[in-house]
Amino acid sequence: MAEQCGDHQGFTSWRRARESARELGERRGCPVDESPLGEALGGLLAQDLRALVGSPAFDASAMDGYAVAGEGPWRLVGSQLAGVPVAGPSLGPGEAVEIATGARAPKGTDAVLPYEFARVSEGHVVGEVVGEVAPGRHVRWSGEETAPGEVVLRKGTEVTPAVLGLAASLGHDLLRVRRPRVEVLITGDEIITNGLPGEGVVRDAIGPLLPGVVSWAGGRLERSRLVGDGYEDLREALTGAHAHVVLVCGSSSKGPADHLRAVLEEMGVRVVVDGVACRPGHPQLLAHADDTVFVGLPGNPNAALVACLTLLVPLLCGMAGRSESTLGPMPLLGEVRSRPDQTRLVAVRVVGGRAEPVGHDRPGSLRGAALAQAYAVVPPGWAGQDVELLPLPGAW
Repeated sequence: MAEQCGDHQGFTSWRRARESARELGERRGCPVDESPLGEALGGLLAQDLRALVGSPAFDASAMDGYAVAGEGPWRLVGSQLAGVPVAGPSLGPGEAVEIATGARAPKGTDAVLPYEFARVSEGHVVGEVVGEVAPGRHVRWSGEETAPGEVVLRKGTEVTPAVLGLAASLGHDLLRVRRPRVEVLITGDEIITNGLPGEGVVRDAIGPLLPGVVSWAGGRLERSRLVGDGYEDLREALTGAHAHVVLVCGSSSKGPADHLRAVLEEMGVRVVVDGVACRPGHPQLLAHADDTVFVGLPGNPNAALVACLTLLVPLLCGMAGRSESTLGPMPLLGEVRSRPDQTRLVAVRVVGGRAEPVGHDRPGSLRGAALAQAYAVVPPGWAGQDVELLPLPGAW
């Protein structure tokens, strides 16, 4: 049941709204997907990552030079390039082959003598290599970094670009990850997605920001589409959605074209949050059916971004089982007004351990958010105490 917050009766407090979204996500969780490496970025590993092959997978040269066996000088008996099988038998004592970085080291190799420390005598048919190198030097020995079957990352680790590269190097083509699937519905007959807006037409600014927010929170945006203002348009779109989370942008207020509540009521869903006592972004909504969670975002872009950090991000993090990051507390500079019944989200940059508002934070403008690193969370009735910061996606 929504809390009553001062003049905003029925609105849920900002902090309780975030807690409700996180709790709902944790209760629901999300199925495990077996994803190709190119689609797993941002998910959480659903099982320990083991090495399918050793790293390195074979003894390889770490330098351009000469693979040598025994003590020198060494008789040059051949050459070895990367990506080709080893030519000839094992190296015997006093023998060497010219070798490229990454090439397989012949059996019997004791070390690789880099070019810069080697001399090749002239006047001989096969040549003779002279130099000094300690045993074992400049060879990447099979399995020395990672043994086959070794656990390299634990379940719950976030899949970063480095994790993808590591998984590929250890023989993986697929990863089992937890990553909630998200569908976006941008409502409004006045919305266009490209070109210069004409009279009475608005360029969509929410659609382009959502993929990054969803990915940052560990979700995967599967589809985004425009939906007309009509009741049946929205009803058809919602009943045809099959993602874990459906975002509805621009129909969460109570105007004549805002049909989200009525459609959800007809669908028999349970409403968890209906309005949040915050500024900007109070027309937010969180509801769920058996298989889908619905998040209603305001139609103003800055308000929609605040709503994402209030409801969507905690929900997705809870579903995937990942933690959320906050900053602070730290001092907030400038003259910031606070109402007794609302939490205010102020776009700020961190300078010298203090949060400085960047301005341009009207509900319809993303200029402030684009300049900022975080939103400062100014609680109701703020009296100048230090504030918590919510990092903005991609700003740190």
